[in-house]
Amino acid sequence: MSASLTLVVVMAVLYAAGVYIMLERSLTRVLIGFVLVGNATNLLIFIMSGRPGSSPIITGTASDAGMVDPVPQILMLTAIVINFGVTALILALVYRAWWLAQLGDEGDTLTDEHAAETASSAEQDFRSSADDDAAVRASLDASDHDDPDDHDDPDDYDDGAPARPGDTDAAR
Repeated sequence: MSASLTLVVVMAVLYAAGVYIMLERSLTRVLIGFVLVGNATNLLIFIMSGRPGSSPIITGTASDAGMVDPVPQILMLTAIVINFGVTALILALVYRAWWLAQLGDEGDTLTDEHAAETASSAEQDFRSSADDDAAVRASLDASDHDDPDDHDDPDDYDDGAPARPGDTDAAR
């Protein structure tokens, strides 16, 4: 296959426009330029792949001479995946730059929500959680003594096995 003059011109224009746009300082323009260069590279691989032919699935037959080389197709798929990955990275950088520009003078600093706390207020918070634990224990102890038919009471244990309804002391 001879390379189509139209494809060669389109590839050259894509490379030229992509490189020209990538020389700008804006990350958005760098992204657009990178996408154009990636597409031009795919066209280059397509143009250089050679003549069309039959698929290279079965070898060792008389039609081996008419088979197309699969390496350019693999290179083209690899170029597409790499182009996608780098495009995602540049998009993340563009978003981060936009986010930092929206914050203005605050920049990348975060406010400390615990800056106003002192050691005594932290001590009081820890003391209050210990009081909560004591209140939970007292509530559990009170609920154990309220129901005399409750079989989960620790007093119902003789040898470590819980008492079951219908069991007598002699059966255990």
